[in-house]
Amino acid sequence: MLIHVVSAGETLWHIANRYAVPMQSIIQLNALAKPNQLIIGQSLVIPSAYTMHIVKKGDTLASIARQYNVPMQAIIQVNHLTNPDVLTPGTQLIIPPVTHTVQAGETLSQIASNYRTTVQAIIEANNITNPNMIYVGTQLIIPRAKPSIEVNAYSYQPSEEAIQSIHAIGDLLTYFSPFAYMIKEDGSLQSLNDQAMIDAAQTQNIIPMLTITNFSSTETGSNLAHVILSNAQLTAKVLDNVLKVMKEKGYKVLNIDFENVLPTDREHYNQFLQSAVDRLHPNGYLVSTALPPKTKAGPAYEAFDYEAHGKIADFVVLMTYEWGYRLGPPQAISPINEMTKVVEYALTVMPATKIFLGFQIYARDWLLPHVKGQEAETFSPQEALDRAQQYGATIQYDRTAQSPYFRYVDKQARNHEVWFEDARSAQAKFDLIKRYQLRGVSYWALGFPFPQNWALLANDFSIIK
Repeated sequence: MLIHVVSAGETLWHIANRYAVPMQSIIQLNALAKPNQLIIGQSLVIPSAYTMHIVKKGDTLASIARQYNVPMQAIIQVNHLTNPDVLTPGTQLIIPPVTHTVQAGETLSQIASNYRTTVQAIIEANNITNPNMIYVGTQLIIPRAKPSIEVNAYSYQPSEEAIQSIHAIGDLLTYFSPFAYMIKEDGSLQSLNDQAMIDAAQTQNIIPMLTITNFSSTETGSNLAHVILSNAQLTAKVLDNVLKVMKEKGYKVLNIDFENVLPTDREHYNQFLQSAVDRLHPNGYLVSTALPPKTKAGPAYEAFDYEAHGKIADFVVLMTYEWGYRLGPPQAISPINEMTKVVEYALTVMPATKIFLGFQIYARDWLLPHVKGQEAETFSPQEALDRAQQYGATIQYDRTAQSPYFRYVDKQARNHEVWFEDARSAQAKFDLIKRYQLRGVSYWALGFPFPQNWALLANDFSIIK
């Protein structure tokens, strides 16, 4: 797939003709409600056998050609490079697909074997209707091998809406996590209307993951965490109740999302995590944790011991979002530069095979000038595009944060700044996962329509089920 950024004067007809694809394909892939009203700076996912490479420091044309298994000359030609020896970091290069010309006597099975792919992948890439009839001289596109990852998605949607989300993108999920079972001070768990969601997930071969938390929209949960973590009897009671719910409802994984834990409870939290593993592993269950973003050992989030969690838990979810906090000043919610620092620190104390990159899929709209404590409005990336369209805004792109944003003036003459996610920012996060060979991606949270994300996720990865 390719990503195209709309320029002034461009229409969907022009873009479709440039890439030789049907307009309807672009409309469907990007869920364009008003295809005749494109926004300057808007990114579009283009269905194509070609792919995009963003030049990194140290890249050479030879290394890029080796990475994608295509001739250097092919890259030079498709990008019209006049000086291929000089590549500027950040430059986008279009990479042509690997192709194979059918020879006499060849079968799809032989071709697939030679390129270490599957017959089905070749059939789908070339829209082959009869795989037993391929003709000599036919040029076949050979799909590139995709890394395999696991995908988790949290949801705090009402049951019926969550089930709709599962039906819509369930083929792209490994885990589904209803949010959340709230722990009480007596060690009991606040019930959740989740059985129908769990059943829907299991019909699509998705593993239900039980999330427990001390955090709510009105309480930070610090004292609650202390009460539970510092009392061995309450710890045991919480785990008794967790096991009961998991057995009754069909959960297979526990996700521990304790937030705002006091620094003095650091070792208590580690001990709780170890106790959870000791209790759940013999019953065939996995244990995971959700960790706030840290870039080094030290006082920030001191209670969250990355090294200990990495050793004890089966995997961890890095909550690499909320830099653009709803009560804080406007900025990118998930800036890739900050996310990268968190991942690089985590990799110093735990293996990549245990790390899920957290990815928020919502937008925020702040009033300007920002007043401390004033709450930004939260909605979907699709709604962000609708607002940009409504108010005639031009979408900008922060290259450091790898995040789109725009400003507009509303009907009451108030200034606004909106930060959101688009195809470019999603691709940057997927590239980070591939660069460091992380275990997977974890979405916070379902219920915010973002069709480009799911199209790119399916294009970039094979999802482990």
